[in-house]
Amino acid sequence: MHVCATLCPMISAARGTRPALNILPKFQREPGDAYCSVTKEPHPVPLQGLFDHCYLGLMSVRVPSMSVLPPVRRDRIIAQLPQFYSKKAAVHTKDEFNSKVKTACQEQRTGTVGFKIAKVIVVGDLAVGKTCLINRFCKDAFDKNYKATIGVDFEMERFEVLGVPFSLQLWDTAGQERFKCIASTYYRGAQTIVIVFDVNDVASLGHARQWLEDALKENDPTNVQLFLVGTKKDLSSPAQYSQIEQDAIELAEEIKAEYWALSSLTGENVREFFFRIASLAFEANVLAELEKSGSRHIGDVIKINSNSNNVYATSKKKQSNCCQ
Repeated sequence: MHVCATLCPMISAARGTRPALNILPKFQREPGDAYCSVTKEPHPVPLQGLFDHCYLGLMSVRVPSMSVLPPVRRDRIIAQLPQFYSKKAAVHTKDEFNSKVKTACQEQRTGTVGFKIAKVIVVGDLAVGKTCLINRFCKDAFDKNYKATIGVDFEMERFEVLGVPFSLQLWDTAGQERFKCIASTYYRGAQTIVIVFDVNDVASLGHARQWLEDALKENDPTNVQLFLVGTKKDLSSPAQYSQIEQDAIELAEEIKAEYWALSSLTGENVREFFFRIASLAFEANVLAELEKSGSRHIGDVIKINSNSNNVYATSKKKQSNCCQ
């Protein structure tokens, strides 16, 4: 599902704050769904749960009745953990999902994971192929005519992992220096950071550390998964690729990222890469839910019982004793 992101400068000017995102799937962008109380023009509906920086202070919103999330496609079903690209630089080297995760899915104890959306930000130098990478996976298309991303854009992809629905929000950020300040504001809340470089451009690999540093300023390093991705593999000779792969794996080990090399033109490793991201993000979410629940099973109904018929009266009685 494609989602457009544009800025609403009049609202931000009125409030004196940073711009609000004007986001809505194209098929829902219709007059009357909502309006801006400043401009009095039709305004897209902020979709709750898609991201955490929608500003609603100046908006009156009427949410349409249609469902926001589309059904899962048959080619987005994941039944087994996708394998890593290189064992030398892999975040997880196990062959299967965590046993606790598999048991929770089998017993339908995944809690709210099926309603969650994992945010994935894709960063890297200008023209390394970030947009082509996302378009190849989401649209199975490759556009040879280069078009630089202005600010940010993102796609939504729905999966079914071990029988549980799960969504990825893929943020495509601009690589140009002049848009860096805009793009960096949307780094916050990322669960996965994908750093992209061109395997034919050594300088783009050298800039990976700076891109990672910028992304981690808005996120907790202990709560994000890192991927270092080399694109345009089809353009590299075996000898040239062998050298840069060695450097990339060393960097991936240093920053504790998982290394992948792929081609958006041919589609080599693209599907496997995004399936790997979705699977590891899903597993991390389920494990977090299990840890959060403690001894209580996820999905159990919690019943609150009290010996008193009136809990408020009991609380009031305790307060009166304190004041005597």
